[in-house]
Amino acid sequence: MQIDYNDEIKRIALKIKQLRKDRKLTVQELAYRCDMERSNLSRLEAGRSNPTIKTLCIICNALDVAIGRLFE
Repeated sequence: MQIDYNDEIKRIALKIKQLRKDRKLTVQELAYRCDMERSNLSRLEAGRSNPTIKTLCIICNALDVAIGRLFE
């Protein structure tokens, strides 16, 4: 089985967006909690950027979820 990283980035991006909406946070609110620009978070949620593990950890901390939730 071959893994397509573009598909995986988009899947993780959608999961972040879903978790943010579940917590009733705006993109701006989550970006503030992550100490990042709103535009950067928007690109990430759209699957147009490739986040580092550090960035994913920061986002997960702000959402109060384990990083493994992004891969479910």
